[in-house]
Order: sequence, then C-alpha cells, then structure tokens
Amino acid sequence: MQAVKSKGSKIESALAKGLWALGLRYRKNDKTVYGKPDLTFKKHKIAIFVDGEFWHGKDWQSKKHDHKSNHDFWFAKIERNIERDREVNEKLLKDGWKVLRFWGKEIEKKLELCIKKIEKAINDTE
Repeated sequence: MQAVKSKGSKIESALAKGLWALGLRYRKNDKTVYGKPDLTFKKHKIAIFVDGEFWHGKDWQSKKHDHKSNHDFWFAKIERNIERDREVNEKLLKDGWKVLRFWGKEIEKKLELCIKKIEKAINDTE
C-alpha cells in the first residue's frame, strides 16, 4: 500500500491538465476545504474528488465478497471510506459547496465528458 498515492495520481493529473488547458484555474488538495478535495474552485465553491474504484468501493454491494485474503480488514477499510465520502459530501453541501465525484475509469475513458460537467458546474454558478 506504500506505492498508492493519495494525490497527484495519473488520472487526477489528466483531469487537472485538461482543465488547465481550457484556462480554468483551480487549487489542488486544498487543506482549507473540508475533506481536502483533489481540485477546488473556491470562487465558485466547487469541490472535485477523483475516486479510485477499489479504495472508494465502486459497486461495493456486488464486489465486497471478492476479497480472498484479509477480508475483515478490507471490508472495514472500504466501508469506512464510503462512509467518509458520504460525510464529506454532506458537510460540503451544507456549507454551500457543489460536490463533483468522478471514478478513475470514468476520467480515463471519458475525460472530455468529465471536463464538460465541471465547465457546466462553473457556468451554473456565474
């Protein structure tokens, strides 16, 4: 698990570079925003999270029994990550932020669509 990056991953960088190329300026991993979103647009109060499918439990109900070793550890860890994501979303929404979450594969396969969703969110706040 040491090799797993918490920030600056390939998919996060791809999204950030796409936004930068369009002239959209953001903050990366801003510690002043609750939950330390991967990208933030403070002016527009938009928080963007890039979630890995494994760590954040995509399709968790159908995949939670796939772990062959150390089942209890992984079950608890991923369940807690899912719960933390929910808590972060609720707090940010309560504070007036718009929260966008993208799965890693979604960014890899449909980068342009993800960027358009972010542009739309920015335009909706102006």
